[in-house]
Amino acid sequence: MANNLPLIISRAEEGSEILQQRFAEYGYLHFKKHIADEKCNKLLHAILECLKPHIQFDNSKQTPVLIGEPFFETDPIWDKVYPKMQSLYDFHNFFHQPDTQQLMQLLVGEDTFVYPMKMGRIATPKKIGYETPPHQDAHSHQAGPTMAGMWVALHDAKEGMGRLKLLPGSHKQGVRKTHTAEGVGGVQCEIFADETTWHVSDVEQGDVIIFHSCCVHKAEPNTSKETVRISIDTRFCDYGAPVFVSNIEPHHGWRIEELNWQNIYQNWQDQSLQYYWQDYPNFFNELRY
Repeated sequence: MANNLPLIISRAEEGSEILQQRFAEYGYLHFKKHIADEKCNKLLHAILECLKPHIQFDNSKQTPVLIGEPFFETDPIWDKVYPKMQSLYDFHNFFHQPDTQQLMQLLVGEDTFVYPMKMGRIATPKKIGYETPPHQDAHSHQAGPTMAGMWVALHDAKEGMGRLKLLPGSHKQGVRKTHTAEGVGGVQCEIFADETTWHVSDVEQGDVIIFHSCCVHKAEPNTSKETVRISIDTRFCDYGAPVFVSNIEPHHGWRIEELNWQNIYQNWQDQSLQYYWQDYPNFFNELRY
């Protein structure tokens, strides 16, 4: 039977040495309230504009709520609203700012490379069994050893809202065997018999969780009546580390025809982030796992 323990909290001011040691031990770092509420609110409400009329913000609960039919990643509703989310400049720019760069640099050094593929997560209720199963990004992103994920809570998320859950120390076992599974991504990795303790906590707006490419993680089911959990994430590494070519495409651009960089960029006033990876020196295109 699985046991849950709270996430171990880290602080940026602890410094690189301590944080890198903790990351090596547990495979993740959890920073409380690292991103300003104002920044999170700005992006959250921009996303909610894209999600109308299916999801709206409940001012009394201070959380997004489902108005219409539930949906999950790759459903027809999701396919319709997701390109709108991906076209938001603030969605992509979010991870290139000093507040997020500071945390990345604590792990991989001064020169960081943020993956072009940015991901938005919409976890609606009434879709039990369709949540993200246990998996490793090393497999799904064909990641090199220094790649890590960065996940940000755009609003408070409590138990029953589809929290992010991590298997501490699981990164030490390397890349695992996988099999097909229901839920986002459609792939689940092997979980060993002695791995029974997971780390999970309620999160607050602006919380950041960074996890190793081989750290097994999953989403809890959203068992609430109407509350929706919205979060964003990306991947990063030290500049020059190997990056699989699929990571320079928009998330789900391989299956949604209109989801391409040309459409994403068409209304951006600031062009500085457009195709910023074109001169990156170390892309590869042969599957490793």
